[in-house]
Amino acid sequence: MTHPDLTILVIDENAIRASIIEEGLREAGHEHVTVVHEVNGIARIIETLQPDVIIIDIESPNRDMMEHLFQLTRTVSRPIAMFVDRSDTASIEAAVDAGVSAYIVDGLKKERVKPILDMAVSRFNAFSRLQRELADARSALEERKVIERAKGIMMKMRGLSEEEAFALLRQTAMNEKKKLAEIAQSVVTAAGLLM
Repeated sequence: MTHPDLTILVIDENAIRASIIEEGLREAGHEHVTVVHEVNGIARIIETLQPDVIIIDIESPNRDMMEHLFQLTRTVSRPIAMFVDRSDTASIEAAVDAGVSAYIVDGLKKERVKPILDMAVSRFNAFSRLQRELADARSALEERKVIERAKGIMMKMRGLSEEEAFALLRQTAMNEKKKLAEIAQSVVTAAGLLM
């Protein structure tokens, strides 16, 4: 499960706590670990480093810091594990909404870092797959709608049956080596111009 070639960014203002995380990662075989103790300017560091995983450790997060980190995590599509000493329901919900893959309250122990990292990567990958599937399903639905509209236009304008309209669309798509939805969109666009 562990990928030792991962580039990992640790954001922690406390050097002692950061060293616990770093030690846990190195013992798990991770060589590419960068530790940053300052939240300011972190966007530039992330852009430069392009980490595969981000670990954020905050002893007692204040609202401003959390909001800053969450704005950042929304723009960065990476697995993120966050350690905090204490939390409340609103903070947990905000973290989940921001895309934090693992949110651990009062659990910073070196031997827990590896399994938590693995879980964060797994959850991120599962969530990304669901987002892709949802996007694909929406796209397929939009294509179906365009094809149905194109068939309706062809049935009305050329007096074709539904089967004939579909066959003509499909034959045109094959002849022009284009997707059926592209030909259908052309029909809908042309009809919009002519009506």
